[in-house]
Amino acid sequence: MSGVWGWFGGGAAKKKDTPKNAILGLRTQLEMLQKREKHLMNQMEEQDAIARKNVNTNKTAAKAALRRKKTHEHSLDQTIAQIGTLEQQINAIESANINRETLAAMQRAGEAMQGIHGKLTVDKVDQTMDQLREQNALSEEIVQAITSNQIGDHVDEDELEEELDALQQEALDKQMLSSGSVPVSDVHKLPTVANSDIKSHAQAEDDEEEELRKLQAEMAM
Repeated sequence: MSGVWGWFGGGAAKKKDTPKNAILGLRTQLEMLQKREKHLMNQMEEQDAIARKNVNTNKTAAKAALRRKKTHEHSLDQTIAQIGTLEQQINAIESANINRETLAAMQRAGEAMQGIHGKLTVDKVDQTMDQLREQNALSEEIVQAITSNQIGDHVDEDELEEELDALQQEALDKQMLSSGSVPVSDVHKLPTVANSDIKSHAQAEDDEEEELRKLQAEMAM
């Protein structure tokens, strides 16, 4: 029956508990040897006391006590050596078991990481990063297109400049008519005319003044 159980998983569980059972058995034996150590030490002390008591009165009894003390001392040395061997064996098994469990934990961690990564590769990561960069660039282009192209009719900048020049010329003409002079700051804004045009304009003004004086004289009569 035990053989059948071993085939169906019982053997694996038993194998897993083997270090634990071995350590428990060693510790049980270690406790027994430590009790024996104390007992032998007590026996040695008793025989030493008997030898001291009879050293002067009964040398035969004293010598026998010392002989028994030596026997106990020899057994004690053997027991102490066995205790040391068991302690070393326990430490060795515990270290080996810790190493095994550590390795098993590392293997489980490796399997977990493999499961997390799945089919993920460096090439796939690079491809994903390239796609993200492309989408970010596209987003920037979309934002730029939205902010640079405002909704509404397109205004011709040249037309605006011409209209502005016309308004400045109109304001300059009004200032000339009201003051009869042109500010120095606006001289550069005056249109350039030929000397002949200036003389013709002055002659026309003289003729107008002459006609005005004649009209005034006629009205005075």
